[in-house]
Amino acid sequence: MQFGRLLAFACTLAFALPAHAQTAGPVTATSPDGSIVVAVKIVEDGRAAYTVTRKRTPIIAPSKLGFLFTDVAKIDRRLTITSQETRDFDQTWEQPWGEWRTVRNHYRELKVGLKETDGLKRDFALTFRIYDDGVGFRYEFPDQPNMHGANIAEELTEFAFAQDGTAWWKPAFQWNREEYLYNKTAISAVGPADTPVTVKLGDGTHVALHEAALVDYSGMTVANGSAGNTLHAVLTPGAGRPKVEKKGAWSTPWRTLIIANDAAGIYQSRLMLNLNEPNKLGDMSWFKPGKFVGVWWNMIKGEWSWARGPKHGATNANVKSYIDFAAANGIPQVLVEGWNVGWDGDWFGNGNDFDFAGPTADFDAAMLAAYGKKKGVRLIGHHETGGSASHYDTQLDRGFKFAADHGYMVVKTGYVTDAGQIERVDPDGTKLREWHEGQWMSNHFIRVAETAAKYKVAFDSHEPIKGTGLQRTYPNWVAREGSRGMEYNAWTGNKNPPEHEANLVFTRMLEGPMDFTPGVLSLKGSEDSDILSTEAKQLALYVVLYSPVVMAADTPENYAKHMNTFKFIRDVPTDWEETRVLNGEVGDFVTIARKVRGGKDWFIGGVGDEQARDSSFALDFLTPGVRYEAEIYRDGDDADYRTEKRHSVTIEKRVLTSADRLNLRMAPGGGFAIRLKART
Repeated sequence: MQFGRLLAFACTLAFALPAHAQTAGPVTATSPDGSIVVAVKIVEDGRAAYTVTRKRTPIIAPSKLGFLFTDVAKIDRRLTITSQETRDFDQTWEQPWGEWRTVRNHYRELKVGLKETDGLKRDFALTFRIYDDGVGFRYEFPDQPNMHGANIAEELTEFAFAQDGTAWWKPAFQWNREEYLYNKTAISAVGPADTPVTVKLGDGTHVALHEAALVDYSGMTVANGSAGNTLHAVLTPGAGRPKVEKKGAWSTPWRTLIIANDAAGIYQSRLMLNLNEPNKLGDMSWFKPGKFVGVWWNMIKGEWSWARGPKHGATNANVKSYIDFAAANGIPQVLVEGWNVGWDGDWFGNGNDFDFAGPTADFDAAMLAAYGKKKGVRLIGHHETGGSASHYDTQLDRGFKFAADHGYMVVKTGYVTDAGQIERVDPDGTKLREWHEGQWMSNHFIRVAETAAKYKVAFDSHEPIKGTGLQRTYPNWVAREGSRGMEYNAWTGNKNPPEHEANLVFTRMLEGPMDFTPGVLSLKGSEDSDILSTEAKQLALYVVLYSPVVMAADTPENYAKHMNTFKFIRDVPTDWEETRVLNGEVGDFVTIARKVRGGKDWFIGGVGDEQARDSSFALDFLTPGVRYEAEIYRDGDDADYRTEKRHSVTIEKRVLTSADRLNLRMAPGGGFAIRLKART
């Protein structure tokens, strides 16, 4: 059975009789526990609108729906409800890797049929999946005489928040793709914004607005077009007039609202995964989560180069030294960038010289693969496209075959070019420019996933399309960047502020795994510039920011100076049985506990912002009656990211049980990391 073992399944259907010529409704359905209510009704001018209520409190006020097209009349008025049906679904499935080994998919589905009363009399359905912790909905259009496809100019979906509140978001349609810091504003000041957008309403309820299963469609951003609390969908442009082109029957991605009492509850939701299709790739036992080091940080700092020449980083000697370091420290992989032909000259936005099976003369791929194999270390190849996605398409088979032939389990891909400047070349030779999150790139990434899977290779995409839970459907898509990572700390000026990671947890990390590249224990970027973090916080990031393939980003030379703390990086796994968010506030702090997959041990990480603060949490998630040896790495009493004491770390050991509670101080810019080893 696909995508792991099916643990439990129960599905019942309940079909309501057609609702003939309804004009007002409402049609309603609740979540399985009854706490969330969705209603659909026809309002003024025959418009369809939906509402969402939680625990009798309005979350989404009447919000309109519809589409603008480039070639025919829009769909948004003179609609009637023609049918309704509901069904219940309850299934537990197993992830091949992830933050939770098993995931329960329990929802009530409401499907509402709608039709125009005049004009083209087109019909479509709104399908809602209502969970105890949120809602996903999408449009579904059948093939029909007056609509054999669609040229979509804009989606008219609204999200009218019923209360004022605070929103955390980053800007869309800027040159640097999604790599921006988060704004904290009123809902009325949002946008255009990439999703997820996380909102804390006036009564404390938290809502995360995003989308799931982005396939063959344009990515959705949101913006506020008025002074109120209504956000409306804004689709990412394409190279042509329509933002989306569809043929025959079609549906949109799921528009998602995760709803919880607090920030911790937002992160704990599995709604994003559940709204995606099950695994299409079959057996994934060939993929093993794990850490990697890389010929990377010296290049990011400018000391080595991707291009050939006297500073070239990807040389046989350098790569062998990284393999030696990885083998000595139980790290199974080494990333190498700049190993192939194409890096010479100006490749930013112009990657047509890249050869993904053509090593440079000073990189002996066969020799290095054999050298690593003897030491139990594999290489991770890098496929940088320079934004030339069509050029990459022509080499997908060749590039992933080369990777497989040399024993690579993972390839890192990259699309470094300004937003809106992806180069697309059609079969007739026409050149067009696309956005990273447009429909064409959505389809490109599926081609990458399918080709990589053919060769049993996983991939980690940088400058990617946003994450929408597709790692469930394509579990070889193991990580992506899609936000500001550690590399910004390598450069002088504009470094990530101390609050950045506490923002990421409750925004970007809702998309799925992120290749943040943590672990720079030297706390130094280029020109000896300081990273705005304590050393203990760098350790905590291995627990707080999840990825099944995670980098130890600093150099072997720097780790040699910090072996007492590097021990935690060696010890921490990258695959988990269970995850618990113990506390947290968006942009302020968070503490996360994760249980080792297939084991009894737990790891805990906590990060803060620029303020000193205490993190207090119970250990009642531990197995009762079991004693745990705790190895705690915390900020020293004098630690502070603003001073040379940023390296101050206290390492202590205690014996703890499920009856205990910890209270740990986090320094300004600080954090802590804990290993809890169960005594046998």
